[in-house]
Amino acid sequence: MLNGEPIDADVLCAAYLASTTDLMQRILREERTATDKAAARLADQIAADRLIHIFGPGGHSNLASQEVFFRAGGLMHVSAILDEGTLLSNGALRSMAIERTPDYGKVVIANQRLIQSDLLILVNAYGINAALIDAALESRARGVFLIGVSSREHASNTSPEHPARHPTRQNLHDLVDIAIDTKVPIGDAVVRVPGMSQDIAAISTFANAFALNCLVIRTVSKLIERGIEPPVWRSGNAPGGDEANARFIANFHNRVRAL
Repeated sequence: MLNGEPIDADVLCAAYLASTTDLMQRILREERTATDKAAARLADQIAADRLIHIFGPGGHSNLASQEVFFRAGGLMHVSAILDEGTLLSNGALRSMAIERTPDYGKVVIANQRLIQSDLLILVNAYGINAALIDAALESRARGVFLIGVSSREHASNTSPEHPARHPTRQNLHDLVDIAIDTKVPIGDAVVRVPGMSQDIAAISTFANAFALNCLVIRTVSKLIERGIEPPVWRSGNAPGGDEANARFIANFHNRVRAL
């Protein structure tokens, strides 16, 4: 009850489903070209047996890098940068403070020792925070090929003076070689509850996960067309999963830091 009036939660859940489905349909339709170009670069990396690095600097943006790392149905060549600084498990307020700290992202990338032949996917729902932008700038200085997954709308409509922004006020989509737009609206939450001033139910995790899994699907499709079957993680909880994964682990164990 709110102000004595009944709230139909089923209607609100249906509205959330509709918003989520509509957003993913837009990503599928409008980002097909960008995702296809990005998939071609990922396919090149895997064909050369090179890693695909992914970094999601930001509390919940870290979930995006985990979505496609060591995941059933995911590419074994994906190497997630799981930096402790912005993980929510180490403190949510701490995470937010660190993602707003200039030069932090630069240190993270330098520690990964990325080089010119590397490829890095940077994922951040809003595409503006200091750690993210520094990660992009440092990677560019090293000649790394960059793919960005973020919301143009959110970045473009966030004030240049917002405290989360990098000192240069730049947006991720302007710094990468290929930008995939997740269409996340300002504020992230998309469900309006009668009588409340604040919307609820964030959508960015769905948007990031969908965009990245479409990227994986397109990458695998391109590799199969080239006659290459890429190694893919199988669930360790499925029959034969451990045995299937064991055939490839030796190739990645000493290359992927987070394994």
